[in-house]
Amino acid sequence: MEKIILIGGSPTAGKSYATRKISEELNLPWISTDTIREQMRKIVSKKDYPNLFTHSNSNSKMAVRFLIRNSAKEIVNKQNQESIDVWKGVKALINTDYVWGSYIVEGVAIIPKFVYNLKNKRIKAVFLIDEDINRVRKTIFTRGLWDDAKKYPDSVKEKEVEWVMEFNEFIKKEAKKYGFPVVSVDRKNYIKNIKKIISS
Repeated sequence: MEKIILIGGSPTAGKSYATRKISEELNLPWISTDTIREQMRKIVSKKDYPNLFTHSNSNSKMAVRFLIRNSAKEIVNKQNQESIDVWKGVKALINTDYVWGSYIVEGVAIIPKFVYNLKNKRIKAVFLIDEDINRVRKTIFTRGLWDDAKKYPDSVKEKEVEWVMEFNEFIKKEAKKYGFPVVSVDRKNYIKNIKKIISS
């Protein structure tokens, strides 16, 4: 049977890297929810999809203001509001695709509740988190989340670390509630663990 693999989870948890490796091994096409979001912004209206455009023209200064003004929990909530709109594009792909057959979709916009509500037997979903705060901090301070790390102050990067850890907790809670597996990244065996889940 054709399979749709969904890989959600926290920023910095290695979703894109894991997806690329699995895609290469299984010879499957894949797409990011970031790509879906950017394509949607070109064809839908702000009126119909307001949350999709909250950060569409963001630059470093706007991102810094957003991060400073909001708590980690508020940032997670605002991210999830955007994900509601992005998920409409993901859902449309899943419900109407007649070309790829089996494929992978990865990204922060894949939320356990959304996947559960699809009730699609073709789907295998897994969620990644990274609970090593030092590793998360190193990643953010090296590359940044929203922009090049060199473009904004370290105090803002610390807020990004905080909201990633908050998002970890959100994913763990939601995945448990809806019965989806969570893989805690260890940079050694996590890809093997993902492959076991999606092949079961």
